[in-house]
Amino acid sequence: MTVKTKGRPRGFDADAALDRAIEVFWRHGYEGASLTDLTDAMGINRPSMYAAYGNKEELFRRAVARYAEHDMAYAREALARPTAYQVIESFLRANVEALTRADRPSGCLSIQGGLAGGSDHGEVARFLAESRLAGERALAARLARAVDEGDLPAGTDPAALARYVMTVSEGNAVHAAAGVDRASLHATVDIALRAVPGRP
Repeated sequence: MTVKTKGRPRGFDADAALDRAIEVFWRHGYEGASLTDLTDAMGINRPSMYAAYGNKEELFRRAVARYAEHDMAYAREALARPTAYQVIESFLRANVEALTRADRPSGCLSIQGGLAGGSDHGEVARFLAESRLAGERALAARLARAVDEGDLPAGTDPAALARYVMTVSEGNAVHAAAGVDRASLHATVDIALRAVPGRP
C-alpha cells in the first residue's frame, strides 16, 4: 500500500532565519561560515536549510539580497536627494551610521563576506564585486543627471566621482570592521566631501 504524505510546513520564519544567516556571514565571511554555524544560528537542520534556501552559495546570495534591501535602503534614499552634493553627503553619512550600528556587526556584509577566497574559485568574491559595482553605476547615473541639469560643473566625470565616493565608503567599512569609531569615520567623510565639485 502506498501512503501519500503531504509536505510539512517549514515551521520556522524564513526571513528571520535569513537575518540570522546574514549575521553569521557578516561575522565570519562566506568561507569562514560553516554549515553548522549557519544552521545553529538559523535554528533549523540542514535538510530544512537546503529545502528552503538551496545550497550554501544560494543562501549567501539570498542573504546579500536581503541585506541590500533592508540594511542598505539608505543608499536608494540618498539617490532621491535633490542635489548631487546632498546625494553624496546623505549616502556617506548614512553609510557611517550603518557601519557602526550597535545591533549589527561592524563593517559591511558585502566587504566582509568575500575578503577570503576559497574553494568556490572566487565566485562569491566576483558576485560581491559585481553587487558593489551595480551600486556604483546607479550613483554614476544619478551624478550624470546632475551634470546634465547643471547641478554639477560641466566637465565633471560622474563615473570617476561615483568611484571616489564608493572608495571612501568601502574604506570606511574596512576601518569600521577593525574597530574605528563612528566619530572618526564621520571625520573622514568631512574631508571627502571637500572634494565634491559644486559643494555648498
